[in-house]
Amino acid sequence: MTNNYDHIANYYDRLSRMVFFKSQVNAQIDQLKYIPKNSRVLIVGGGTGWILEELAKVQPAGLHIVYVEISANMIALSRNRNPGTNRVDFINQGIENFSSSISFDVMLTPFLFDNFSAQRAGTVFNQLDLLLKENGLWLFVDFSLNEQKGRWWKSAFLKVMYVFFKLIGIVEASELINMDSYFKNAAYQEIAGKGYYGGFIQGFVYRKGNKIS
Repeated sequence: MTNNYDHIANYYDRLSRMVFFKSQVNAQIDQLKYIPKNSRVLIVGGGTGWILEELAKVQPAGLHIVYVEISANMIALSRNRNPGTNRVDFINQGIENFSSSISFDVMLTPFLFDNFSAQRAGTVFNQLDLLLKENGLWLFVDFSLNEQKGRWWKSAFLKVMYVFFKLIGIVEASELINMDSYFKNAAYQEIAGKGYYGGFIQGFVYRKGNKIS
């Protein structure tokens, strides 16, 4: 199944920390303070679920979290986390197949779009945009080649990553999609941004604005 991390679920976190230390973790934790109390939160591709426990440290109660993850093994690991008294609904399916009758105050998409081809990235962005309320927050974390400093090693690193994941049959993408234009064209306002791991990892908090017709 495309973009499914079942094969490496049990050691994904260890592998991530071995390569990136805590940069991937810190990029996500630093954004949690922006989530309003009693929010309805959509987490897409949350992996092993450690983010649920970190979120509970900031807000131990009052959140309704919908946790969408394509990997059944990742979902199983996530169910063993302690989310405080926050409500968590686990949905084991790809985000492309997810639909909801409710809209969300906040969305988290950690390292989601680096998995997708350009066509699918656009489709998923538009799908998620429809699920987010006006003035809602989109917490976006992913790899980035936007900074010129160190671009050569970041590009080389990224190629090695894609070759590795292709060899084990996980991701469909072969190159990183620059998502900046998607947010700009959809009238999102950047309210916070920070780089990690020499700028190779970027975390942004976007607020959804009114689209100009």
